[in-house]
Amino acid sequence: MFRLSPAALFGFASIAALSVAGCTTTGSDRDKFVVFFTTGSTQLESAAANTVAAAAADARTKHSSSIEVEGYAAAHGNLSADEMLAMQRAKLVADTLRQDGVGSAVIHQTAHAPRNDAEAAVAARRVMIDVDP
Repeated sequence: MFRLSPAALFGFASIAALSVAGCTTTGSDRDKFVVFFTTGSTQLESAAANTVAAAAADARTKHSSSIEVEGYAAAHGNLSADEMLAMQRAKLVADTLRQDGVGSAVIHQTAHAPRNDAEAAVAARRVMIDVDP
């Protein structure tokens, strides 16, 4: 019988909780926002849209000079399609930031090719937004 340790269960529960809503981390000089997507999706659910709106408000308030938008996707066998999914997610988030009043000139988007050894599929289904003041 396969059993998970309490620490492993806590880790899985934490990732699952993050997949429901985005999270925000404030560093000393930049703020980070995480937007999660469901498997194979490029749709912003309400919690994800709220996270993007919070990042846009933060960027406008701080008159940010640079916003990094990094798209990720989990590896599902077709790495080309998975990389395209990561690009589409980053583009969607960047476009939504623009719609929320962030200037195009400060938004820089990239996509990261999925790794075959991605440990946590939920963590790979994300877009990271770094707001640099």
